[in-house]
Amino acid sequence: MANEVIVRPQLPVPSPRRSVPALVFGTRPTTIAKRGTFYVVALVVLYFGVIGNLMHRIDTDLDFVPVNAVEGGSHAVNMAAGLIKRETVTHRWIANDPAFYPTAFLDNTPNFQRGLMRAVSRFTIELEDQVGRLRGSSAIDPDLERAAGLLQFPTDVWFFNFEEGFLPVQPADHQYRVAMRALEAYNARVAAGQAVFETRADALAAIVQRIASELGARAALTDAHLRRDNFVLDFVADDIFYFNKGVAYGNYLLIRELGRDFAALIEAQGLTSIWVQTLDSLRSAALLRPAVVLNGGGDTSVLANHLHMQGFYIKRAILQLDEVAQVIRVQR
Repeated sequence: MANEVIVRPQLPVPSPRRSVPALVFGTRPTTIAKRGTFYVVALVVLYFGVIGNLMHRIDTDLDFVPVNAVEGGSHAVNMAAGLIKRETVTHRWIANDPAFYPTAFLDNTPNFQRGLMRAVSRFTIELEDQVGRLRGSSAIDPDLERAAGLLQFPTDVWFFNFEEGFLPVQPADHQYRVAMRALEAYNARVAAGQAVFETRADALAAIVQRIASELGARAALTDAHLRRDNFVLDFVADDIFYFNKGVAYGNYLLIRELGRDFAALIEAQGLTSIWVQTLDSLRSAALLRPAVVLNGGGDTSVLANHLHMQGFYIKRAILQLDEVAQVIRVQR
């Protein structure tokens, strides 16, 4: 027993403690490089792909009604102000997002917003020139003048506009919100009987002709693009498509509300049917929603050409608006 060796139990050797960075990235150089690359790619995809798409919204609600509309004012002016508020406050204006924002690589919503604001801007100019004045000899309404000027502001200006200088500037969405408040102030004065909103036949003809001219400009630009020999997946075609979509949608809502403002005149001149047909054409152009905008070769291709389809509805709306204007001028 004296020579018997006492064997002591072996305790487990504790493993060395690893830091959090080592657990995340590893310890070997090759592992660190691989994991680091994977995490960067995943972060970029999450930031620009997931978060960006969550912020990407094209709202073509045909039943949209402005919130807090001015009672007793113009329905069309309420709609113009309501669209500005919806796109710059409720949904957030992303057409001027800088390159480091999650929406930097998305262009469908920005083009839709630009087209929508174009429709509102052109309508406001006609308010300033025609509807908000007693004929052409009276003074321009100051609120309409302010709104029309602000809505001409470039849509893509953020807090800095390096094309003009290096000092901070007011961004586009801020300018549009100021224009919205000017439209609301004008409409409040219309409701109070302190501002002019002329429902004359010549004023309606002028507005309708202005909208037709704007749609005609979009149709001409679309035709010019289609005459080029472009590939079926054309990255310019979708820009044109969504801008046109915004123009068509904005004008649909504005014309719908103009129909309420000028209801008596439209009915008296027998324009109800053609007015409804115009709304149908603009609605069809606004509601086209392809998963991918294709630029197929028209009747020579099995693939769709979505600009062709959209252009058909826009041109039909132009003809219908021209007919409205002609009927009004003949019956004056």
